[in-house]
Amino acid sequence: MNIVIAIGLIITFVTGVPVLMQILKNHPRGLIILFFAEMWERFSYYGMRGILIFFLTQHFLFDDAMAGSTYGSYTSLVYLLPLLGGIMADRFIGTRKAVAFGALLLVAGHAMMAFEGRPATETLAYAGQTYEIAAEGRGAAREVGIVIDGQKYAFGPAEGGGLAIEGLPQGSVVPSTIPANAYKIETTRDMAGVNVFYLAVSLIIMGVGFLKPNISTIVGQLYPQGDPRRDSGFTLYYYGINLGAFWAAVLCGYLGQTVGWWAGFGLAGVGMAVGWIVFVLGKPLLQGKGEPPNPQALKTPMLGPINREWGIYLLSILGVGVVWFMVQRNALVGTVLAAATLASLAFILYVIIKVCQTRAQRERMMLAVVLIFGSVVFFTLFEQAGTSLNLFADRNVDLSLTPTAFQLFGVTVGTPAQLAAAGITPSGFWIDATVTAAQTQSFNAGFILIFAPIFAALWAFLGKRGLDPNPTLKFGLGLIQVGLGFMVVVWGAGMANSAFQMPIVLLGLLYMLHTTGELFLSPVGLSEITKLSMPSVVSFMMAVWFLASSIAQFVGGWIAGLAGTETVGGQVLDPGLALRTSLDIFEKLGWGGIAIGVAFIVVSFFIKGWSNGANNAGDHPGPALTDRGQEDQNVAQPLNP
Repeated sequence: MNIVIAIGLIITFVTGVPVLMQILKNHPRGLIILFFAEMWERFSYYGMRGILIFFLTQHFLFDDAMAGSTYGSYTSLVYLLPLLGGIMADRFIGTRKAVAFGALLLVAGHAMMAFEGRPATETLAYAGQTYEIAAEGRGAAREVGIVIDGQKYAFGPAEGGGLAIEGLPQGSVVPSTIPANAYKIETTRDMAGVNVFYLAVSLIIMGVGFLKPNISTIVGQLYPQGDPRRDSGFTLYYYGINLGAFWAAVLCGYLGQTVGWWAGFGLAGVGMAVGWIVFVLGKPLLQGKGEPPNPQALKTPMLGPINREWGIYLLSILGVGVVWFMVQRNALVGTVLAAATLASLAFILYVIIKVCQTRAQRERMMLAVVLIFGSVVFFTLFEQAGTSLNLFADRNVDLSLTPTAFQLFGVTVGTPAQLAAAGITPSGFWIDATVTAAQTQSFNAGFILIFAPIFAALWAFLGKRGLDPNPTLKFGLGLIQVGLGFMVVVWGAGMANSAFQMPIVLLGLLYMLHTTGELFLSPVGLSEITKLSMPSVVSFMMAVWFLASSIAQFVGGWIAGLAGTETVGGQVLDPGLALRTSLDIFEKLGWGGIAIGVAFIVVSFFIKGWSNGANNAGDHPGPALTDRGQEDQNVAQPLNP
């Protein structure tokens, strides 16, 4: 058994049982349905995300900058499209139908991801001749060499730049050192496979757009406004998100890098199908929440036999083609993202000035905007996990959990190489200590599983005693922690070995600090948006919360390109340069996060009253009190300042 799987089973059992007991004993029954539906949706998303950057750099042979921008375009649109999904749910189909439709699109997209197409190939052009660059395997098992006269030769960086080819015989047609400006790497790709990939991710983008903002909104609708269980409920819900993310990284990451890309992506699709089934069968437990604001209007004929509801579905499917066009054009995504940001801010300003009827309502909306800005900064740093940190783990981290093979309680533990070196031939059950780079994505989610119940109990404990820190202060503390996470590997640079690899424990500490920072910010932010927003725009504001993540993903993809280095055949050419480049970027990110976190803490003392009792029971009706059919009535009621 793989060691990460073994540890994961222990963590899941130890932490999952208390979480399940809390949900069943203290929370609405509908939370368990939303918990498992979102768990499987995140399993599919993070299963794909965990191996996507490796698929782009090792299967399609994109360079780091192109892979980072492609990843950034995809993840930006994943978090931008909830603007559309939120509006469609608010105005027309309701959150429940939006979630179900989005889940079906996700199933289709993940199923298509299982089609790999032919791997890209590269050739070395030198002195009018071309030489094949042979690449085999994935992850740590990948072997790359240049084929000259029928023999494959290893290569590396030449001193002063260029390419150094190892072991060439005397009189070879190619010199052992080729200057940097004397050769060219040419890439050939299977464009059918590339286009299927873009179509698959376009379906996933549209599916997440309908599902993501609306399932979180239903969670908020399950609790009366001011219910002290709400923050705890969102944190437990967040546990479900990370349970899916954890096992996605463990299983999809393992299969993708050891069996094949198709296996990792295919398993992610199976997870999404299970999530859709759970959500559909669990409808009765949602207590009628999330239904359309005007069910009769959905039956209005739109074009022949097509009514308004089916028209929305069909137009959304046609919109997948627009997304397919955009996801291939990073600059266009940036332009659309900027336009969406400006339009959203203008609409929020309109709501604050024209719709809000009291100072309390205006201040709550302004506080929501402050928190959304904090989330942009946090997730720009945090979401380096899928790009620069993933590549850093693959290239510059020693992924060995055990220094040598050993036996514990009669069970053999070690990697196959360590077992061979120790002369051990395991029989029966043994634990394979191999960790793939993609599996390091499970660290963050694994820490969430450990800490989420503790934080849920902590916020509830502090809330009952009136000691709960205000949300802006929590955000500042979260930003400081994500910055410190990067500084851990920067300060530990001297621990790198002769292969320019750092101990895996430093990467683990980085993810632990990112995780504790996330628990200060993300579930709290989700809860605060549902409490601070005007009832008539709650799904829109939830979508704007995810728009903040979209901005972060786009900027993060650009930053990941800056942290990249030259690759040949999907293998980094100079590991030492890769380490120095990564650490330089990480240091800038670290100090930036700490500085902005300190600024948030200072500001928190001046705006802590802007919530105007939003976290207190019975103060105001708020966005999550009633069904959508009653929201107009809620808007008309003044809120206590």
